[in-house]
Amino acid sequence: MKLHNISLNNLRRRKAKMAFLTIGLVVGIATIVTLVTLTKSMSGDIERKMDEFGANILVTPQQNGLAMTYGGINLGGVSFDQHEILESDLALIGSIKNSKNISTVAPKVLGSVQVAGRQVLLVGVLFDKELKLKQWWKLFGEAPKAADELLLGSDAARVLNVMTGDSLDIKGERFKVTGILDQTGSQDDALVFAQLGVAQRLLNKQGRINLVEVAALCSGCPIGDMVLQIAEKLPGAKVSAIQQVVEGRLKALDQFRRFSYAMAGVVVFIGSLIVFVTMMGSVNERTTEIGVFRAIGFRKSHIMRIILLEAGLVGVLAGLLGYGAGMGGAKIALPFMADGKQLLLVWDGLVAFGSLGLSVALALLASLYPALHASKMDPTEALRAL
Repeated sequence: MKLHNISLNNLRRRKAKMAFLTIGLVVGIATIVTLVTLTKSMSGDIERKMDEFGANILVTPQQNGLAMTYGGINLGGVSFDQHEILESDLALIGSIKNSKNISTVAPKVLGSVQVAGRQVLLVGVLFDKELKLKQWWKLFGEAPKAADELLLGSDAARVLNVMTGDSLDIKGERFKVTGILDQTGSQDDALVFAQLGVAQRLLNKQGRINLVEVAALCSGCPIGDMVLQIAEKLPGAKVSAIQQVVEGRLKALDQFRRFSYAMAGVVVFIGSLIVFVTMMGSVNERTTEIGVFRAIGFRKSHIMRIILLEAGLVGVLAGLLGYGAGMGGAKIALPFMADGKQLLLVWDGLVAFGSLGLSVALALLASLYPALHASKMDPTEALRAL
């Protein structure tokens, strides 16, 4: 009789125990596959969202001065020399070595103007760039499209007592308020936004800008190198990375992965215990059978191969079922994590082969001691049970 036939017959005769063993492994493998797949899908989605969630490189005019601020209160400053950023220099940013990693370049010009008897900060922007950069903005109304249209922050609209559709006069020119920002909790709430060219004309800063926000947050982007490359192209500007944004993104992704791997480790441990206990119980129940095999000439290696072959077959079946169940679980769970948008389910061949290999390895390793224990049984002692 061939060894694999003995293993198959044992699995058929002990269907309940083998089903319990298989289910235990299936649950473990399915949980791991679900966590790993969700991690990959969510990580990709987090990277895509963080790519769009604001700037992480700031370009400002170089100046030799001392800013006097404390606790967010500006007390003024002493400026000895300040350079201008020319709007024509923006093309140089797109010519850096890592230009493919740049998502958005959003220039701004700022200045104080008198509106309805109040001093407010006017900001000139390119609205298509600004809306792409700040996708968390929620507008009541529409973003300005024409040169005579404005967007107001929530605090600015409240102080100036205007709503969408109202008009404001700035330096003798009449503008229509087409949109008002929902509360953001940032300085944007107190600003009045206009088209970049219009604001430059009103502030007498034609062809000049005060700062540039660059969104270049993507997986693998060399932020430090990009800062140096932009600084080389714009020697008269100060280029700095907003480190907390980069570090926050990396930390969030790392914590998400660590949590998934920790959960997978716990499941692997529990699955190993299930296999060990089940196989050990099976060996103890088959003391007489193993004694008969030993008495008719089966070697220790034969006994071990029978036990391990049973475990391997169960591992293959559990790996296949576990992968299918895990991908099904990930597909069901993914919409609940999509925040209103459908995430892409990542089908990774490495996860498929890894789940099958892990299931077989787990079954074999957990069955190794029971197999050794069975092979060392004294056939004389075993046959006494007859």
